[in-house]
Amino acid sequence: MDKAPEAFRTISEVADELNVPKHVLRFWEAKFAQLKPMKRGGGRRYYRHEDVALLRGIRFFLYDDGYTIRGVQKILREQGPRFVMEQRPHTVAGEEAGVPRDRELPDVAAEAAQSRSLNSTRGLEERATLLDAEGLRAVLKEIEACQQILAASKT
Repeated sequence: MDKAPEAFRTISEVADELNVPKHVLRFWEAKFAQLKPMKRGGGRRYYRHEDVALLRGIRFFLYDDGYTIRGVQKILREQGPRFVMEQRPHTVAGEEAGVPRDRELPDVAAEAAQSRSLNSTRGLEERATLLDAEGLRAVLKEIEACQQILAASKT
């Protein structure tokens, strides 16, 4: 059963809707004074429609537009919560912020952990093959593509 647009949402519902973990929403509450979900017995959070809209705007600035938390705090101070609530991802023919929906983003943390593991367990020869010229060219191409996506989303 779908809730009415104005109905209160639980932290799980909001986390699912925004595609962020629940602990991130709790963290944002500590960082953004404007976020004040209603709390009931036992500390359960209930988000109003305005809270969800503000969270959606914060998520846009942090994840899609590349702002830091401090940058979003400044925007909230200078422009106000209504400005942040009105922000939406840039859309271009089925894409959000220039990134195709079916494109998988790399898990940088997992790759770094794997790299540290390789560095500690493998010899120099094996590490050298992982960083060959062809692999580096592929990484450079990926970085250039990311730069183009970012440039296109800023215009």
